[in-house]
Amino acid sequence: MTDAPPDKAAPRGRYLMALSLGALGIVYGDIGTSPLYALREAFHGSHPVPVTPGNVLGVLSLVFWALVIVVTIKYHLVVIRADNDGEGGILALMALVQHGRLDREAPHRAFLILGLFGSALLYADGALTPAISVMGAVEGLEIATPTLAHWVVPITLVILVALFLFQRRGTGGVGAVFGPVILVWFVTIGALGLNAIIHEPAVLAAVLPWHAVEFFAQDVGRGFLVLGAVYLVVTGGEALYADLGHFGHTAIQIAWFSAALPCLLLNYFGQGALLLHSPQLADNPFYHLAPRCALFPVIVLATAAAIIASQAIISGAFSLTRQAVQLGYSPRVKIQHTSAREIGQVYVPAVNWLLMVATCGLVLGFRSSSNVAGAYGVALSAVMVITTTMFYSVCREIWHWSLVRSVLVVGTFLTMDLAFLAANALKIPEGGWFSLVAGTLIFTVLTTWKRGRMLLEARLRERAVPLQILLGDIAAEPPRRVPGTAVFMTSTEGAAPPALVHNLAHNHVLHERVVLLNVRTRDVPVVPSEERVEVTALGQGLCWITAYYGFTQSPSVPEILECARSHGVDARLEATSFFLGRETLIARPSPGMARWRQWIFAFMSRNAQRATAFFQIPPDQVFEVGVQVEM
Repeated sequence: MTDAPPDKAAPRGRYLMALSLGALGIVYGDIGTSPLYALREAFHGSHPVPVTPGNVLGVLSLVFWALVIVVTIKYHLVVIRADNDGEGGILALMALVQHGRLDREAPHRAFLILGLFGSALLYADGALTPAISVMGAVEGLEIATPTLAHWVVPITLVILVALFLFQRRGTGGVGAVFGPVILVWFVTIGALGLNAIIHEPAVLAAVLPWHAVEFFAQDVGRGFLVLGAVYLVVTGGEALYADLGHFGHTAIQIAWFSAALPCLLLNYFGQGALLLHSPQLADNPFYHLAPRCALFPVIVLATAAAIIASQAIISGAFSLTRQAVQLGYSPRVKIQHTSAREIGQVYVPAVNWLLMVATCGLVLGFRSSSNVAGAYGVALSAVMVITTTMFYSVCREIWHWSLVRSVLVVGTFLTMDLAFLAANALKIPEGGWFSLVAGTLIFTVLTTWKRGRMLLEARLRERAVPLQILLGDIAAEPPRRVPGTAVFMTSTEGAAPPALVHNLAHNHVLHERVVLLNVRTRDVPVVPSEERVEVTALGQGLCWITAYYGFTQSPSVPEILECARSHGVDARLEATSFFLGRETLIARPSPGMARWRQWIFAFMSRNAQRATAFFQIPPDQVFEVGVQVEM
């Protein structure tokens, strides 16, 4: 039996420490701001339990073991090893499972659907996390100065709008301060918690699991309701897996075990100690931990931490969109690279503005972080269930674990995940429906685009001229050749691009050198430049180039042509003309796709980013040839 291999060329020394500090800021911002609202929801939320010593110890015991089992054991020690060439996250896991590893088509398709739906749910989280984090931080003003309570929503909106407006500048400039700020945040919340624990050390008894068992045994229904609040303490766990490719196993684990975990536990136990001593402070135990003289600085620091947590979620949505485009589940969208050094730093305007509208709408609709918490967790708990389910496939099909070992390990994780999912399902009437509706709509868009592209390629293949026939016609009746190189983009293997056929039919000329270019995305994050192109000579001055990219990379035709020069293809960019096909889609009743989905696909096709920009082709060297296709 074999597990995933350890990190390749693992970082060491000062670089590892710098990487760990960066991971602290990017990976743990979300879970690091959970103390702002998690325990409050258990004792002062929509389903509060009385603030009694037994209940405080029981809830704290649930919090402790949730962090230990779900985040520490499941993600840090087990799931994090299921990387796809160093990349993590639900789309990377889906691609890993999809990568020819499954022998049976039915589970293969099931995992594909699960992965897509999980990805769709993460967009809903991209709107909910900024709303609950920033509002939870700003609500400290209610404790500091109750007269400012009515300013919480306006201030939250101003901060959020400024955050989304800032996205176009990229995170490179401020990213360097993320780690230090979150480190100060963790040290601060740890110190606040430790101070309260010193005055009420009896709270440490909550590490004993029988307090959680006794809490459930007294009232199973009540304990089940509280699980929805307890789940809020682990709502950043999925992020450490998703950000695996940016920081690696070692840096992420160092940041967790040296700072995030101990400081989170100190703060949660400190809030519990406060409630044991002063049950009436359950309305906001986090801010009541702070001395009055330090309250405003803590509010400012909490707001900074919430902004960083939101930034990480928004950046994650951008990266997820690029992966969806590369894997063929989304139309081409405008993607701007905001850093010349970091490939992962991208900005997607369409996603940014949609998230901004959704997030501000949630703030205006729910009006408080407690109300948002009533909707929060449904999407992430479903994603955790999906991740665990797909992880079973990795255990069996890739790592070749025995059935007993796989069921024992995955079954343990899945039991907790399903319990949290069921508890969060009770939030659906209170606002959790937003995650499901948003996720379903995005899932519909993703699957419609993928299905539409498959049908479109099938229609084009039916009408396509086989490449061998075209080569025979050129040899039999040579057309007039003109100087230079022509590149024809194509997605159909073994067939002549429609643009080439139309050019020959109408203009009766052919360039001296003709390149048929097919860009393909592999189910791996990164394809090295030395493996970028494969060149096949076809004769008659024609050659076929297949270019490969990973799903975290953006294709570049100039880069492809440069790589092709080492394979004997003389295609200087300044002397090359590019011919692209532009399909006009006509919806017709036909098998394979419902009429309403045809309309959606046609709308997305019309509004997709032009191939010229997406493939970084010089726009003044492009000729487009229109093709009308009935769907």
